[in-house]
Amino acid sequence: MPLVRRLPGLAAALLAALVTTLVAGVLQAAPAFAADWPLVKNGSTGAQVTTVQHLLTARGYATSADGVFGDGTEAKVRSFQSASSLSSDGVVGGDTWSRLIITVRKGDNGSAVKAAQTQLNRYGAGLAVDGAFGDGTDAKVRSFQSSHSLDADGIVGPDTWRALVTGSSGGSGGSSGLLTHSQAAALFTSAGISWTSSGNCSDRNSTSCTSFDGLRQASADGAVTLKRASGCALTITGGTETGHASGTYSHWNGYKLDFSPTTCLSNYITGTFTYSGTRGDGAAMYTAPSGNIYARESSHWDVTFLN
Repeated sequence: MPLVRRLPGLAAALLAALVTTLVAGVLQAAPAFAADWPLVKNGSTGAQVTTVQHLLTARGYATSADGVFGDGTEAKVRSFQSASSLSSDGVVGGDTWSRLIITVRKGDNGSAVKAAQTQLNRYGAGLAVDGAFGDGTDAKVRSFQSSHSLDADGIVGPDTWRALVTGSSGGSGGSSGLLTHSQAAALFTSAGISWTSSGNCSDRNSTSCTSFDGLRQASADGAVTLKRASGCALTITGGTETGHASGTYSHWNGYKLDFSPTTCLSNYITGTFTYSGTRGDGAAMYTAPSGNIYARESSHWDVTFLN
């Protein structure tokens, strides 16, 4: 018979209450948002990878912050995981993110600040990633916190880190990682990416517009990575507006962007990624190591950002 049942009534009640309190305390101490963090692993590219690389360096595992998760980065992740008593699988998931992040604030310097600046730039902050947490970075942190229902104290702690990395608001809810048109537009402007529409508008419900409302953060990051990796001028001709094909991995659901097929971009895609056959509509497809798919339609490159 369980111990609680063998004790007299009052003692049993007191012990049960104590056990309940202790269990609640343990649950509160556990990483509350581990499931919300994105998975970053070998083959991933973009700002999330750059952030991981800066944080690894800040933790004493010097890693080149090139935004490409290759064998070298994986080895550093495994070393960090082993030293942190985590499963050494080389994949940066919730538990690893929770151990990697470092609280930074005004006056701090170094790679952890660079990681925070990299994340803020995903939301169009336009900061120099110099590792110096000065007035400019402080102002951008406070602005981000205010817009995500966080305490605007200028301190990048666990809640702010989670909101930055996942794109979610404060609290215990899930992460949507979806951007408004203005957020995505600011990010693209900061990266030197332009866009155009036949109607010169951004109404998501008009086929003549180019809208970024509902664009996934990963798709926006993918466009910025494409710009940096290719060195080409990029012009977006299609976003999340109505009028594109439906489906799970669709424009409307924030997975796709269309790009003007310049010679520079076309040569980069066909010369860098693996030809993977033709789509049902006859578009030639090229697949990146990350899983992103580039399809050459008649008037543009249709890009599906899966990571």
